[in-house]
Amino acid sequence: MDPQKASRLETLAREEDVNWDHLLETARQQGVTQLLYRNLDVTCPEAVPKEAMDRLRGTFHKNAQRNVFMTGELLKLLKLFETYGIPAVPFKGPSLAASVYGNLALRQFVDLDVLVREQDVPKARDQLLSQGYRPEHELTPQEEKVLLRSSHEYPFVHSHKRVMVEVQWKIRPEYFSFPLDHERLWERLEPSSLAGKAVLAFSSEDLLLILCVHGATHLWQTLDLVCDVAELIWAREEMDWELVMEQASALGSERMLYLGLFLASDLLGAPLPNRVIHEVEADPKVKALASEVYERRLFGEDDSPPSISREFPFHPFHLRIRERPGDKIRYIVRLAETTTVRDLTLLRLPGYLYPLYHIIRPVRLTVKHGRRLLKRLL
Repeated sequence: MDPQKASRLETLAREEDVNWDHLLETARQQGVTQLLYRNLDVTCPEAVPKEAMDRLRGTFHKNAQRNVFMTGELLKLLKLFETYGIPAVPFKGPSLAASVYGNLALRQFVDLDVLVREQDVPKARDQLLSQGYRPEHELTPQEEKVLLRSSHEYPFVHSHKRVMVEVQWKIRPEYFSFPLDHERLWERLEPSSLAGKAVLAFSSEDLLLILCVHGATHLWQTLDLVCDVAELIWAREEMDWELVMEQASALGSERMLYLGLFLASDLLGAPLPNRVIHEVEADPKVKALASEVYERRLFGEDDSPPSISREFPFHPFHLRIRERPGDKIRYIVRLAETTTVRDLTLLRLPGYLYPLYHIIRPVRLTVKHGRRLLKRLL
């Protein structure tokens, strides 16, 4: 918040026609209430109506308390995993707030994400069960094996603590066609600190690409996704941009990277090297996609977020952010044939009939979502 921005912010806050109810609700929907309060409180608290400031302050402190509790729970689970020889990497949630924002209170998060190696998922599950967590969906041992092959995460819920932990062994599901080399990802891990405790963290370069792919997955539908990318760029001046761009090119994810960088720079002034700016601007579709994000999601008149179901998360935007035709085809085919928890629990089949899920799923999705899919494509 430089002096020029601070002056502009105070001028806006003092205008009589500010609809504070609408502003606070929009900040909540966009996941940036914490940042809104922090900057108003530091810059011009006297310019904000008392009622609005009290509401912001109450929300800020309530979220901060929840974040501290969630961080404590995360550290407890990481220690438990370490005791039983389960290497684990926390990402997003508390670790992103601490390492990138520099303050646990400045980011909103609702669950805990932990990456483990695929072979360690059963051991991680057992330890979570020992702490009172239960799978979001109860699965048989055979169904669990199918989940490990076809999915990328295993959600667990603690009903008493109201905490969800997502154990992940891949960054994105197979159908999303983001073939990240996870073994190399583990090799590039760096030491970090979370609430004074040593933890593992992704390298700056890996984290930047992961955040841009994550934002694209969620259609960049909320401002906090853009804030994460911008804050990372500001926090990591030593970023190896050549490595970031080489990896994105190898993975067919350049457009996803460039769109995230464009949004962070255009909206929030995140500084980019000249060569990176040149590469971003060289793809004419990036600005068109950014305009779509602005008009249909971030600043459109329709406040309702686009509907993406967990069982069939298809959206034409996911095709437009890919530069390689093969990835577009793989995305559609894999999405149609990937067996999900919903498939497993909706129709329980004996183990020897599991291959039928690859036939049942496309038929079921066509019947249930065919009309909506056709509408989206048109």
